[in-house]
Amino acid sequence: MSQHVPTTELIPFQGVTPILRVRSLSASIDHYVHVLGFKLDWLVEESGFGSVSRGLCHLFLCEGDQGNVGAWVWIGVENVETVFDEYRQAGARLRHPPTNYPWALEMQVEDPDGNVLRIGSDSKKDQPWGEWLDMRGDRWAMLPTGEWVRV
Repeated sequence: MSQHVPTTELIPFQGVTPILRVRSLSASIDHYVHVLGFKLDWLVEESGFGSVSRGLCHLFLCEGDQGNVGAWVWIGVENVETVFDEYRQAGARLRHPPTNYPWALEMQVEDPDGNVLRIGSDSKKDQPWGEWLDMRGDRWAMLPTGEWVRV
């Protein structure tokens, strides 16, 4: 049984940086920089490890290690529709266009290794909720009861 620690004693976390497993570090860095608009922070070629960032979003890329291909990462942005237009023009693998959900107006973009970036901004309260696309590509719709069903 875990013991509750009063919140005054908790050490604050400084942030989180997901580590995405990739097949080719150089190909992935090229994709993140030239297609997705990230910048290269640092690279340690001999260990197959590097860091890219865009704004406050940082991602570690690791060649053939530390995780499984097909990871999903949430990234919050000010306006997802602008990011969608940018990525469409850059030739990114757009898995799912901006769609309205209770939690966000969200899109999905896939990197060359099958990792999925879920990028979203505030949902549009005046628009209906859209279909969700899961990891297998199956579509789900929300019923009026709030329950999700495969369509």
